[in-house]
Amino acid sequence: MAAPSAPRPPRPRKEPQPLVIPRNAAEEQRLRLERLMRNPEKTVPIPEKLNEWAPRPPPEFVRDVMGSSAGAGSGEFHVYRHLRRREYQRQDFMDAMAEKQRLDEEFQKKLERNKMIAEEQTAKRRRKRQKLKEKKLQAKKNKLEQKKQEKESDQSQERVSSEDDEEDSKEEEEKEDDAEEPSFVMGRG
Repeated sequence: MAAPSAPRPPRPRKEPQPLVIPRNAAEEQRLRLERLMRNPEKTVPIPEKLNEWAPRPPPEFVRDVMGSSAGAGSGEFHVYRHLRRREYQRQDFMDAMAEKQRLDEEFQKKLERNKMIAEEQTAKRRRKRQKLKEKKLQAKKNKLEQKKQEKESDQSQERVSSEDDEEDSKEEEEKEDDAEEPSFVMGRG
């Protein structure tokens, strides 16, 4: 006889989730993401891209050639009807693929054209920025040169004025010296 087993501990209960009814597609997507993020360790099945349907290729060798000969049985019409439907599907598929390819080529051309236009605009704006930058640098250089010239002219004027001042002061000193020591005295004889 088997020994009596110990009573199992009760399972931890999950918290009851409130019932939320999504009002729009964004809210539904948010709820799905929240549900996925509750357990990030769990793997998420990602469906693979479905292959496009393609009709069977036409047979290379047709054994039962359908003709309009008299005496065809009643079942031959249904065989003909299925062959005709399959051929129409194949032609429709080929037309759809040609249209899709044409649209893809147009889209690629449009992308290239937009890319070229964007590159031209970017190049034009780059040239404009560089031109403005060069103008600013040239203006800055001109301003610095003007300041240097003003400083030089101010310094040369100061030199000239200081030389003039020195000459004037020398002349004034000479006049004062002359005034202090008269070369002749009036009234003395």
